[in-house]
Order: sequence, then C-alpha cells, then structure tokens
Amino acid sequence: MRLNLYRIAVLRGDGIGPEVVTAGIEVLRATEAALEGVRFELCEYSVGAGEYQRNGDPLSATTLELIKNCDAILLGAMGLPEVRWPNGVEMTPQIDIREQLDLYNGVRPIRLYHSAHSPLKRVSAGEIDFVLVRENCEGLFAGRLSPRIPDGDFETDTLKITRHGAQRICRAAFDLAVKRRRHVTLVDKANVLPSMAFFRRIFDGVALEYPTVETERVYVDAMALFLVQRPQSFDVVVTENMFGDILSDLGAGIVGGMGMAPSADLGSRYGLFQPSHGSAPSIAGKGIANPIATILSVGMMLDWLGHAETKRGAGMIEHAVQSVLANPAHGTADLGGCLDTMELTRLVVANLG
Repeated sequence: MRLNLYRIAVLRGDGIGPEVVTAGIEVLRATEAALEGVRFELCEYSVGAGEYQRNGDPLSATTLELIKNCDAILLGAMGLPEVRWPNGVEMTPQIDIREQLDLYNGVRPIRLYHSAHSPLKRVSAGEIDFVLVRENCEGLFAGRLSPRIPDGDFETDTLKITRHGAQRICRAAFDLAVKRRRHVTLVDKANVLPSMAFFRRIFDGVALEYPTVETERVYVDAMALFLVQRPQSFDVVVTENMFGDILSDLGAGIVGGMGMAPSADLGSRYGLFQPSHGSAPSIAGKGIANPIATILSVGMMLDWLGHAETKRGAGMIEHAVQSVLANPAHGTADLGGCLDTMELTRLVVANLG
C-alpha cells in the first residue's frame, strides 16, 4: 500500500495555545494509528507574541516560507494583551498568515452538542448546527496596515469589498450549502453602507448560479438578534470580515463558548486550522483550557486534506466528540464540568473506536 505522508506545520503560539495544541496532537496521533496508508509529520515553528519577545519578529519571512512547504497548518492561539505594536494594537500574526497565504475563506462551524451547554432555553443537541463563512482578506480589516499620520486628530478604517473577493466567498458559501441543507443567509448592512449594497448585488448574482439553494438576506444588527431567537433556522451564513469576526463569537456563545468553536481558514492552496478562541493568558498553564475546539479543528484539517482515510479520521473525531459530550459531566469548567484539559482529551481518544 502506498504511504501518504502529510507535513503539518504546528504553530503553538501564546497563552493556552501550546496546551490545546498538545491535546489536538494527542487526538491526531491516536486517529493516525487507526488509519491505513496515512502518516503525519509534524513540523513545529515558533510564531506569536512570545516569538516577538524572544527574537523581535512575531512571524519571520523565513518561518513563513517553511510553513508554505507544509500540507496544512495547525495553530493554537496567538497574541498577548501586553505585547503590542507602537500604535497600540496587538500583534496578530495569524491575520498576517491569512493575508499572505490568501486564506480568504473563514469557515466557522457552530454546533450544539448538549442542551446543557447553551444559555438558550428549549434547544436540544444538534438543533443549532450552522456554518458561518467569513470573508478573511478584505472588509474592515483590509486597511489595517495602511500608513497613518502620526499624532493626528482622527483615524479612519476603510471597509473594502472587491468583486473578486465577494464572488469567491459567496461561491464558497453556496458550494458548502449544496453539501448541507441548501440554504444560504447573507449578512450585511446594505441599508446604510454602499460597500455592503455592492456585496449584496454580487451575492444576488452568484445565487443565480445555484438555483436549488434557498437564500435569505439579513442586516447584521438583526442577525445578532436572530442568532439568539432562532439559531436553528440557519444553515450557511456568509458575511464580511468584521461582521464574521463578531458573529462567530456570538455563535460560539450559544453552544458553550469559545472552547467549542473550531475553525478553518482556507485558500486555493493552503489551509490553516485553529480554535476560534484567543490565547486566554489568565488561564494559561493551569491545565483547564477546553480542548474541544482544537480537537474539532484537527478533524476539519483531516477532512480538508481530502484522502479517503483522512476523511474517515475526521468522521472518527466528530463521532468521538459527540459521544463524549453526550454526557454533560464530561466537560472542562467552562462547560460546567470538572475535567482538566488532558482528561477531556483522553476521553475523546478513548471514544475514537
């Protein structure tokens, strides 16, 4: 049998990043043992605020080139509140990687595994199950590195939407919907912002290419309300960068918090997989971080790699997480449980089958 070797760039990052990545790797290795003809070579690189403190650069050009030689990227969390650039913003090498590798398609699955995890009343496991598709390389983030006038009396951030960028993210959303429940919701602010009206026109044009997919258009402020009132009604949700950043956190909040929110940042060539949460330095080193988002991100990575065996591995991980979380006692403190990071991880490993 031909051996398929996949090189995985591992970026542990800052805060709880190293802890949840350790958990993810333990699940990856246990899954690998059950797969036929597939092996993973892990290539660790130092990126993040800690790397800046050590060597003066959170993401060196050399490291980025090494990352490009890998088949996929597994990232923990990056940034520390006290480590900032002179203009006051935090270091975000994860955004630099997105932009430099053109990882335009931010995929944020939101799934409720147990009713006890949600602050919403009368929702059952599996009822909340949608994917937020976030445009990653344009929007309000696009001008963040533009030259600024020092000590000026105002600052301006430009919301940028291009035809190319909007078309490809909308097509990504529709392609995903075809594999799911065939419903796409556009979230914008087209009643006020010309950039969003432009985005909506492009969405409408792309929708014509997918006649079997139902569509809905919702303003972002109303969407914040609907995610609390009727999250069960959504399947695939597509939106601009900043709106996606905000709504993905709200989505995580209704299914148990950021420790339950995996993600993928995808481009035409590269794929990066990480929990949606931040570095959470206040709990770093305590062994209590929820590893589920990272474990599910590992599953997304295996599915994206596309080999029949890696896709089978992705299914194993999803099934194991679902089995473990069916018991509300199986959780870290954020889920109301009393397990530590590795205890929960080993429960997932034991349920891989």
